[in-house]
Amino acid sequence: MAGKILIVDDVATNRIVLNVKLAAAYYETVQAATGAEAIALARQVRPDLVLLDVELPDMDGIVVCERLKADPATRDIPVVMITAFRDTARKMEALQAGAEEVFWKPLDEMVLLARLRSLLRARETAEQLGLRDSTYRELGFAEAAPDFAPKALVGLVAGQADTALAWKRVLQAHLDDRILVLDRETALGNFAGGRVPDVFVVAADLARPGDGLRLMSELRSRPATRYASVCVMLPDNGREVAAVALDLGAADLLEQSADPAEMAIRLQTQIARKRQSDRLRASVADGLRQAMTDPLTGLHNRRYALPHLARIAERAEAAGRQFAVMVLDLDRFKTINDTLGHVAGDAVLVEVAERLKSNLRAVDLIARIGGEEFLVALPDTTPEAASATAERLCRVVGARPVRLKDGGSVQVTTSIGLALGGRGTRGVEDLIGLADAALRESKAEGRNQVTVRRSAARA
Repeated sequence: MAGKILIVDDVATNRIVLNVKLAAAYYETVQAATGAEAIALARQVRPDLVLLDVELPDMDGIVVCERLKADPATRDIPVVMITAFRDTARKMEALQAGAEEVFWKPLDEMVLLARLRSLLRARETAEQLGLRDSTYRELGFAEAAPDFAPKALVGLVAGQADTALAWKRVLQAHLDDRILVLDRETALGNFAGGRVPDVFVVAADLARPGDGLRLMSELRSRPATRYASVCVMLPDNGREVAAVALDLGAADLLEQSADPAEMAIRLQTQIARKRQSDRLRASVADGLRQAMTDPLTGLHNRRYALPHLARIAERAEAAGRQFAVMVLDLDRFKTINDTLGHVAGDAVLVEVAERLKSNLRAVDLIARIGGEEFLVALPDTTPEAASATAERLCRVVGARPVRLKDGGSVQVTTSIGLALGGRGTRGVEDLIGLADAALRESKAEGRNQVTVRRSAARA
């Protein structure tokens, strides 16, 4: 399943129609007919997203949204509101209440699904960053967020400078942040010594139709602007452009005819998210590396890995998802140390760590937990995907010899034990034990291979 979505609508037919559309896109759904039921279900099942009708029989849908956003247990769940009335004032109320998006009925299925995909991708990234941050906090190494936040920087890129200046004039009345008018070349500059915009607003069409989407892709691929939020300004009748922009990574969509106050609210939301993600990334990057990383390879160490793996298991248990744990051990590593020396052994460990890290997702955990032993955890995976990942890691380690500083080289292979966990499985120590037993089997069967063990359920 692509995610779990809570559908809230008092009309059963509407819930059925949405359920069919979402099921066809491989989403799991739960349903509620009232606001009170929606709030209770959101706390109970922790959906990945809420589709919420504005008009409900027991309470206003906007009130439901406000309560969800006020509750620490549900405030990070994206809320998409749906209404049959094209009431701009109500739309503004919904956005001010914390809704990520508001759609008019009848729903445009293509744009709706693209928006859901966009919001779920953003939520997954934020959750994984938050998971790492909370691990640091549990270990007592995270710093408190600063009380003061400087003014944000918003960069506007339109086909014509006059157009961008017009955007600036209407937005400046609603934003207390710095706004810059940029051309395409300046937006793609390296910003050496200068500040990178927190949010870019890019016209979908610049010199030619679709140029803005190409610019957005460039911004997201460059190190200087990779983490900036990009909002796309849609042309009139930009339905197909909207879906493509979201799937290419647009954080939000702005309509040229929209109320400037609505544009400002959307930009303020993106600024807040950018600040949060910056803080989380800084925590992950700088959270006292010496205490939680291996000084030789730069990977996390056992002290970090075990509590973080416990959090991955807790999240899998709550969400009913699967995860995987691997224990990897370099084959005949002692021989390398004994014959070529510890300097060569260190070079092998550094290179193997880099090969492993470069073949894993950003959300995966990799740690050095012993001399030549590594631990890998794959959150939100399937048995098939986990096995394929383990086989790939086994291949990349042995794909080519490791070059040494003296000009020589040494061939290295690894044996891997893989254990699969999820709802109802035993604790992480038992899971690591299963992976370790599978590793010993790989060694006994000739090394340079993967052995899989499934976790036994709790008694």
